[in-house]
Amino acid sequence: MQKKILILCTGNSARSQMAEGFLRSFDPKLQVFSAGTNPSDKVNPFAMQVMKEIGIDISRQYPKSVKQFIEQPFDYLITVCDNAKDICPVFVGQVKQRLHLSFEDPSEVRGTDTEVSQVFRRIRDEIRRAFHNFYSQTLMHE
Repeated sequence: MQKKILILCTGNSARSQMAEGFLRSFDPKLQVFSAGTNPSDKVNPFAMQVMKEIGIDISRQYPKSVKQFIEQPFDYLITVCDNAKDICPVFVGQVKQRLHLSFEDPSEVRGTDTEVSQVFRRIRDEIRRAFHNFYSQTLMHE
């Protein structure tokens, strides 16, 4: 059966977008969506850049409000930042299982483009490991 997954963050501009890209790359049959409790105007360019470096194109993705998903049922709701986790109880949509995987917000890092890119790469790799574990240990066994 096809799993439907919502990844929730605050701005929906970096962490949740990268997680969405990874899950789609692991299994194109998954229905994966990401959203924010306070969505940004656009996907962070550094997130797009570091994902492109490993062959995953998230340039067509865009920030969405969690409000547009409230009426939809999901197999999994995964929060990727502590702020979204705290706000998450207001998500009244039908969810079979909630998970929380917390990652540092790379969008808050200041410095040169090289320094910021390094942090985005580190967070990208943390997200890839965590979501690959979720995929291989949970989704593949259902």
